[in-house]
Amino acid sequence: MDKLAKQLKADAAMIDVRVSDELDRRIAASLQGVTPEKPELPAEPVRPALFWWASSLTGVAAALVLIAFFNAQSQPGEDPAVPGEGTSPVPVAATPTIDWKTESAMLTRPLQQELLNLQSDLKKAEEKVKREIGL
Repeated sequence: MDKLAKQLKADAAMIDVRVSDELDRRIAASLQGVTPEKPELPAEPVRPALFWWASSLTGVAAALVLIAFFNAQSQPGEDPAVPGEGTSPVPVAATPTIDWKTESAMLTRPLQQELLNLQSDLKKAEEKVKREIGL
């Protein structure tokens, strides 16, 4: 593989590419003359300040209702459930387990023979390529 890499590097070093001034000018003109289209973005509607006040007050009211609801749920003398201490105020369903019945695939005789044939074909192709490039 080392010889192949050296041969490819040597071949690449021998390639001499020159761009004429005319072609260079045509490419530059083509690049300058074409500009990508910018899609027009739809204007976002501006909401009045009253909308922000109303949404903020609605969020605060919803939080207060939830706090009052959970406080009413707990009985006097009982510690309210604190998330993260093993008890959860919201019941969580257990994740079901799946019993996978799997077996490893075994190569049968025809498949093994096909694999050997493919490996042999690959070796022959590799040798042919090496002969053609002179390695």
